[in-house]
Amino acid sequence: MHQAGLRLLKVTLCATVVSLLSACGYSHQALFPEGIRTVAVPIFENRTTHYRGLERDVTEALIKEIETRGTSLKVVRAGDADSIINGSIISVEQRVLSLDRVGGLPQEVEITVILNFEWKNQRTGQTIRDRRGFATVGRYLPNRRIGESYEVGQHEAAQQIARDIVTAMQANW
Repeated sequence: MHQAGLRLLKVTLCATVVSLLSACGYSHQALFPEGIRTVAVPIFENRTTHYRGLERDVTEALIKEIETRGTSLKVVRAGDADSIINGSIISVEQRVLSLDRVGGLPQEVEITVILNFEWKNQRTGQTIRDRRGFATVGRYLPNRRIGESYEVGQHEAAQQIARDIVTAMQANW
């Protein structure tokens, strides 16, 4: 009887773990469409006039995110890829969040980057994901004590938008 009780406890524990994992959103479904193993990420187009270099930051951040996040995708040249992500940065806005009480200089600034991207199956020409007006925010502290540059906020926004794009790529297939 002791063995039976122990076995029942093990079965109940396993069922509970499986139940909890499925309730937390875990699934055995593929994160990417079937047959898509490689992706090309050409440099994003930058349609802004004042924010040069952002297109490289976003592209590099996206490549690193795809490679390091544990996705099943491999980043390769466009001619060798199953799929391709093309994107364009359409807008960058800066907004002062707070001012220094003494001198009235900006203390914290928010940068909003808005872009469009399309992930396409290169074999079929079918669009896998298409997002317009995809936005994210970065922040920096330009005040005298810390003195962060705009590039700090730009880098933070590029990193965040890369994470957001990879999340959008992983969907219910």
